[in-house]
Amino acid sequence: MYAGLKDKVIILTGAGGLIGRESLKHLAQNDAKVIAVDVNSFDSEADLFLTFDVTKTNEMDSLIDTVLSHYGKIDGLVNLAYPRTKDWGTKFEKIPYDSWQKNVDMQMNSVFYICQKVLEIMKKQKSGSIVNISSIYGVVGNDFTLYEEYGGTSPAAYAAIKGGLVNLTRYLASYYGKYNVRINCMSPGGVLDVKNQNPSFINRYSEKSPLKRLGNPSEMAPAISFLLSDDASFITGHNLMVDGGWTAI
Repeated sequence: MYAGLKDKVIILTGAGGLIGRESLKHLAQNDAKVIAVDVNSFDSEADLFLTFDVTKTNEMDSLIDTVLSHYGKIDGLVNLAYPRTKDWGTKFEKIPYDSWQKNVDMQMNSVFYICQKVLEIMKKQKSGSIVNISSIYGVVGNDFTLYEEYGGTSPAAYAAIKGGLVNLTRYLASYYGKYNVRINCMSPGGVLDVKNQNPSFINRYSEKSPLKRLGNPSEMAPAISFLLSDDASFITGHNLMVDGGWTAI
């Protein structure tokens, strides 16, 4: 159990994703009051489930108003939502400009908006913690040999957005530190998703990884809980790599 998570009010966007479901479960096991947010509803351990779209500012305003009316505070926020266009994964030279713009808007700008609103609440409270989700590809360049065998690629916008989130996190940590508010990143390495990953990708990634495998979604969740907890009370502006050593080589 992590210190100080009991009864903390934590908003978790993207709760229905692979990491989202595991993070929701882990936070609930630590007795946090989790407000799960996703565009699709599902049965969960959440204290409150809200069907909202993070890309719509009016819905994020409603989310924050709903949480405050129920609990009177917001102790934590995890930005796990991962909205994207249908052509996500198009090779760089073929990406339409409007698609690039839309993905940056949906992913990067939605994080900006909810952080801006929640941080003003945390500033008044003189407490709070935010965890943004970046990636190994927000820190290092892509290994395109992973996709050669089946002709795939890694989305260019993903690298730009995730890299931007790392430095936005540092900016916010510096800006809000004097209010006793902490902002950190968690950056996963390859996360196993057998249904959506080509076997060649899984094999090649595993061969290169120091731990010789991809991570499981359940291995990402404790890092998020830790950064939200009082056990991380002197950690802010940090990007915690949960990548099996990928960025160490």
